[in-house]
Amino acid sequence: MSRRFAASAGMALALAACATISTQQEVQMGAQYAAEINKQLPIIQDPEINRYVNMLGDSIARLSDDRNLDWHFYVVDSREVNAFAVPGGYVYVNRGIIERADKMDQVAGVLGHEIGHVIRRHSVKLMEKEQAANVGVALGCILTKVCTNPATGAAINVAGSAVFAKFSRQDEQEADESGVTFVTRAGIDPHGIPEMFQKLLDERKTQPTLVDAWFATHPLEESRIADTQAMIAKIDPLVLQSLTQDTKNFHQFQDRVRALPPPPTPPSK
Repeated sequence: MSRRFAASAGMALALAACATISTQQEVQMGAQYAAEINKQLPIIQDPEINRYVNMLGDSIARLSDDRNLDWHFYVVDSREVNAFAVPGGYVYVNRGIIERADKMDQVAGVLGHEIGHVIRRHSVKLMEKEQAANVGVALGCILTKVCTNPATGAAINVAGSAVFAKFSRQDEQEADESGVTFVTRAGIDPHGIPEMFQKLLDERKTQPTLVDAWFATHPLEESRIADTQAMIAKIDPLVLQSLTQDTKNFHQFQDRVRALPPPPTPPSK
């Protein structure tokens, strides 16, 4: 594990030797980290579940991505509520979000938000801000818990909370903006975004441990609900009326996720 971390840090240093990380470098880096994440996290392997989440994700990403990234969407077998994205087009959504959703547009909104982080290159820009001499260590800390929790080595947290540092409020606002735009462009109702935010805020009052990972990596206040609702209010009402909120296929997908065996117990922290 330590050798893999050293190799990752070395690659990060090499990529950071240039002031700007190119799309090619971003894709190369994302592929390497996604491979490591997929070894360490319990990724659901069910073909029908994978087909649906990639179909839904692609329907949003392909209409918004002017760099023609090769997008990959994964469902993590964890009931903790979280989602995250790796540079280069790798998006992960936890089983917990899918199981809690009332309808398709809520999960689509989460995917749209994470796609927004990738397209706006928030993680890449964070890396670019680091000085070349320090970026290897900084990136290693962002991608793993090796700097904050020596007992776990370079193990990636099952909830995804250790994969990237907490984004700034501006980053989250930009990803929200992108999410509203992208799902609308895909013919999906963007109201699912503030609806999911409200569900998470409500659950924080009743089952806080299950949503801790989300709030650790996604600053979320009531103001973000109002902000996304204000964004949606600017869309032509006739357009909104034509958008899809829910589908039978989504509920078949959701039922298949719910029918899976219980997720593995995460290691004690």
